[in-house]
Amino acid sequence: MKINLIQTDIVWGDPQANCAHLDKLLAGAEPAELYVLPEMFSTGFATLPNATVEHEPSAGLAWMQRKAAELHAAIAGSIALEVGEKCVNRFYFVRPDGTYEQYDKRHLFGYGGEGERFQAGQERVIVKYLGVRFLLAVCYDLRFPVWLRSRDDYDVMLLVASWPDVRRFAWDTLARARAIENACYVAAVNRVGTDPACTYNGGTAWIGPYGETLAEAADGRESVVSGEIDLARIATYHAKFPVLSDADSFELKI
Repeated sequence: MKINLIQTDIVWGDPQANCAHLDKLLAGAEPAELYVLPEMFSTGFATLPNATVEHEPSAGLAWMQRKAAELHAAIAGSIALEVGEKCVNRFYFVRPDGTYEQYDKRHLFGYGGEGERFQAGQERVIVKYLGVRFLLAVCYDLRFPVWLRSRDDYDVMLLVASWPDVRRFAWDTLARARAIENACYVAAVNRVGTDPACTYNGGTAWIGPYGETLAEAADGRESVVSGEIDLARIATYHAKFPVLSDADSFELKI
């Protein structure tokens, strides 16, 4: 399966402009079976009290459904969405037929005020698509390996983020650590550009199960990174080096 990772700038608080820009960016990309967008791709990291978030029915989700049908491919990315009195950072995985699965970000970034406006998700979500198992994860989740630990239940971690440049070393290091310890692929998708609080310089990368960088975007520039999901390689790795079978067992309590 071919996967395209979309490193893009985001216009602050303007879902219409961001979706229109992504239309152009995706039109110039090589075809793939899955396209992955950054965290809060339609608004930017909307944790400030007056920052724009989407409301149900989500225009960003509707755009994802239209684009998935148009491209005959799945599209994944997170949206800042108001649900009742709180907001959620909702990661949608949309199939070409318009059906979708969703994951609400578990670990809210308290340092950036996310916990004040948003509510945390409670369920770990794995999506099955074209024979591949995808774990959905968002930004700050990356720092919590217990939540992301593979029970030999996923092949690829889809990690979408708005991760500032001042903590870029942590992003690069932890993304590769998660690939190594879980013997999986990691699709690490970060944005570029600026918002009222931060600057972002990317770091989008397709990472293999040994932690090796298979493909990566240039820093600070919009681009599309392509990778191939090779399930046979994952199976061979697990057979030769059964690290998941040797892992400690634990029960995660929420």
